[in-house]
Amino acid sequence: MFAIGEFARHGRVSVRMLRHYDAIRLLEPVSVDPATGYRYYDASQLSRLNRIVALKNLGFTLQQVASILDDQISTAELRGMLKLRQAELQEQIATDTARLAQVQARLLAIESEAAEMAPVVVKRVAALRVAQLTSTAAGYEPQFITPVIQGLYRELGCLLCDAGIAVTGPGVAHYEDADVGTGAIKVHAALPIGEQPDARHKFDVVQLGEIPAAATLIHHGSMDNVVASIQALARWIDAGGYQSVGYAREVTLKLGDNRDDWVTELQEPIAPQSAA
Repeated sequence: MFAIGEFARHGRVSVRMLRHYDAIRLLEPVSVDPATGYRYYDASQLSRLNRIVALKNLGFTLQQVASILDDQISTAELRGMLKLRQAELQEQIATDTARLAQVQARLLAIESEAAEMAPVVVKRVAALRVAQLTSTAAGYEPQFITPVIQGLYRELGCLLCDAGIAVTGPGVAHYEDADVGTGAIKVHAALPIGEQPDARHKFDVVQLGEIPAAATLIHHGSMDNVVASIQALARWIDAGGYQSVGYAREVTLKLGDNRDDWVTELQEPIAPQSAA
């Protein structure tokens, strides 16, 4: 037998919570000293307490918890409910984390508006033979692009390794509209190769066309925060009397475990602004 404080410690709950469960007859002590009013619990009641706490964490009200326990839910059924709730919570955490990253990216873009514009260089980008994989993202926002492009690069790297084909330069991500009106983006993850592989490979071999004039800017840090750099590039293009004629290519110059150390060159094709 355990006094209420001892039982609370073993159950990792508060005494106040146990008193409340007693008051609503959800978990009553096995005995109450008539002289002192002290509540005493048995170790076997830890099982019911575990179920109460687990069901509460699933989002059930205490009234619903009482009803479920009265129906004597099995351990297997409870485990299934907990695993389902665990998956839902993990999905929610991932969604909230992505939303937080979006907020941070926009905040960085706002803070960068008054900052000195990063140096932009206009240059010709030569044609390049690459091996590439392609998929579709729901939109051009970083939270849609990042998981798609990372998955493509991982798969492409493995395919090239299996085929014994050497990569001759940094990765180049490039984009195009997938379906007009939907906002979906066709995502290409490309790695330069020197040799022409045989026809049995599971990736595309294409020639990325020359860009006669590209406004280029070096982005430092995670691509989740690329919005500020993309917008700085847009302001430079507009101020310089140019117009954008396509999505910027993203050339990976440096990777690493710390995303803050990443370095990426943005290469946006430009042309002189058309006369109004």
